[in-house]
Parts: sequence; C-alpha cells; structure tokens
Amino acid sequence: MAALEKDLAIDVTGVTKRFGDKTVVDAIDLSVRRGEIYGFLGPNGSGKTTFIRMLCGLLTPDAGTGTCLGFDVRTQQAEIKRHVGYMTQKFSYYEDLSIRENLDFIARIYAVPDRGAAVQRSLERLGLTHRSHQLAGQLSGGWKQRLALAACLIHEPKLLLLDEPTAGVDPKARREFWDEIHQLASGGLTVLITTHYMDEAERCHRLAYLAYGHLLTRGTLADVLAAAKLTTWRVTGPDLLALATTLRGQAGVEQVVAFGNTLHVSGRDPARLSAVIATVRESRHDWQPMASGLEDVFISLMDEAKDNFS
Repeated sequence: MAALEKDLAIDVTGVTKRFGDKTVVDAIDLSVRRGEIYGFLGPNGSGKTTFIRMLCGLLTPDAGTGTCLGFDVRTQQAEIKRHVGYMTQKFSYYEDLSIRENLDFIARIYAVPDRGAAVQRSLERLGLTHRSHQLAGQLSGGWKQRLALAACLIHEPKLLLLDEPTAGVDPKARREFWDEIHQLASGGLTVLITTHYMDEAERCHRLAYLAYGHLLTRGTLADVLAAAKLTTWRVTGPDLLALATTLRGQAGVEQVVAFGNTLHVSGRDPARLSAVIATVRESRHDWQPMASGLEDVFISLMDEAKDNFS
C-alpha cells in the first residue's frame, strides 16, 4: 500500500466544495499516477476549475481528505503551491512586459536559484529565445500559450494543472503544445488537464468526466467508451435534416448528431434503437453500425446529467 501511495501524484477521497447552498464539487474521488497525463472532461460550470483550485491549494475543501504530491490538500496548501504549476484558462501575465521580463518575475516569486540561467532554459525549452524581448501583449494566442507554459515550468514543478490551456489556439499550436506535454510526462512530470477537445482527450492516458459536481465515469479511453454501453449508427444520404427531426424524441433514440454529411444516431438499448431505425429506414439512406466515439459518449453523459443550478 505504501508503495502504491508513493506512485500517486494525486490521491483524494470525498472532496467537496460548496458555495452557499450549491454543492459545486460533490464527494469526488480521484487518483492520478506520477508521470500520467490525466484528462478532466465535462460541460462548462461542472466544477472542474473549482476542483483544480482545491488540488493546488487555492481553495480549501469543505469535506474530504487526500494528498497532492504527498501533501495534505487541507492543511499543507503552501507546500503544494511550491511544487505545482497552474495554467489558468485566461492569459494572466503582464502584457506590458516582455517574455523574458515575465519569466524573470515569476522566477523571483518562486525564489528560483540562479534565476537568469533558469529563465534562459525556459526560453530555450519552449522555443521563445528569438522572441524573448517581445511584449507579451503583442503575442498571438499560440505564443501566449508557450509563455504561460514556460512560466508554469520555471520552478521545476512536479505537477502541472492545466485548465483548458488550448482554448482559442490554432490546430498547429495545439499539436505542438501536446507534443511538449507528452515530452514532459515522459520525463516524469504529472499533468492534469481540462479540455473540451475530444482529440486532445484521446491523447490522455486516463480520463474522468465531471458533470455538475458529480464524477460520472473514469478510466482509459477504452474503459470510458465501454462503460457508456452506447450503440451508434452512421447514416448518409439525402434529406438528413428531415430524418434527424423524425428520429429525435423517439423512445430508444438518445441522440441524433450531425457530423459533416452524416448523422450519428445513438442509444443505450440496442433492440429499441434498431426497432426505431426499422420504421424510418429507406433505400436512399445508408445505415452502418459504428463504434461510438468519445464525442458521442460525451454528449450522452451531458444529456443524462442534472444541472445542479437548475
């Protein structure tokens, strides 16, 4: 047991946070192994950011116990902060300072030894050296993202908490960012990341899905897909909008979603779904069974979750 605990960067049980009479995070259990990239999914307003802030010592749980990097999440928050890099959704560095000046400022906050060398290493690691004197406010979204990641890494943290770090970033910058994350994880750094991009979620070692404060599913991608028990058909052909309108709301049909020139029609009861399909099936449409994707499962979980603010 002791050896297992030593291998966990995050190990919390029953973590709960309330704001007034609303329970925003409701008795969450989560364990993340050291060197793992763990994806945290869920709709907006589901408590993902609140949960992350409890892990990194910015909020104190109202209930629950556990550790982050071996430190108690309720009583050792200052120690946790020294060993965690937290990248927020919104760019939070000084736009009237250069990249180098921003990194130097962050290094001062963390009292990083040999600060100048640490800043130079961060610039080189994220490919920022040739832009080091550029003002942060002049950077594109992708370069701001690199600066934010460099700042998170300058004090050599053991855990990265990344809250939707690629929102508003172009596909090339997103791919480069994820290549860097995998490189860091291969060196032993643990990463907990929230994202709404399904292709990014699929690049994580394990996933958890949080909806309105409740943890609905977790595991590897294969585990999450299997646990959903979702049957999906792909439909192509003419007049798909009319077909979708006919299918929506029928017993056995949980979701009808357009993907380009196709529809994905899904349900959890294969027999009932097949019976509905039989009533609308025409030769002009091609129906093919398919493996449910993560986005199909994501939407299904959203549909069944109850909003805790309703």
